[in-house]
Formats: sequence, structure tokens, C-alpha cells
Amino acid sequence: MATFNSIIATEPLVLVDFFATWCQPCKTMHPVLDQLKQQLGTQIRILKVDIDKNEAVASHYGVQSVPTLFLFHNGELVWRQSGAQPLSALKAVVRPYL
Repeated sequence: MATFNSIIATEPLVLVDFFATWCQPCKTMHPVLDQLKQQLGTQIRILKVDIDKNEAVASHYGVQSVPTLFLFHNGELVWRQSGAQPLSALKAVVRPYL
């Protein structure tokens, strides 16, 4: 949890993907997140958190379904959404914080 908190506090823009390896919608998000990272480069950090391996973090943030995405801007939670999202929707959410 300390590492997670230090990452979201020190990076200007962090998109956190709470996922599970057994989750099919989570698998569809991986290439979307890769495309987002490829397009935005160093402007964003994408952090993937496996809920089965990081139960304390998932519980702390009230993650009840996967995938669940969180956007942190300067350490503050500014957006949260459950379910798979298309690239266009993620870019629209992130754009105001760039």
C-alpha cells in the first residue's frame, strides 16, 4: 500500500486499472490501456493492480467489480469508473488534466 500511495502522490497523472486475471472484460482493457500509454507517453502513468494479489489496496478503495479505473491528478482522485472503457472515453477523461 505504501508503494501505491507514493506513486499516486508523486506522479502528476496516474490511471489505475484494478483488474483480475480471470476477468474477460479486464483482458479487453489491456490493449486499450497500452494504446493510451503509447499515445500519451510520459504525460501519464498507468498502474495495473491485480485485486487478487493486492486485496488491501482494492478494499481500501472500495473496488467491488473489475475492471475499475481510477484517475489520480496530483495525488487526488478525480475520476472513477467500473467496466471496460473505449479509448475515446479514456482520452476524454484524461484530456483536461494534461
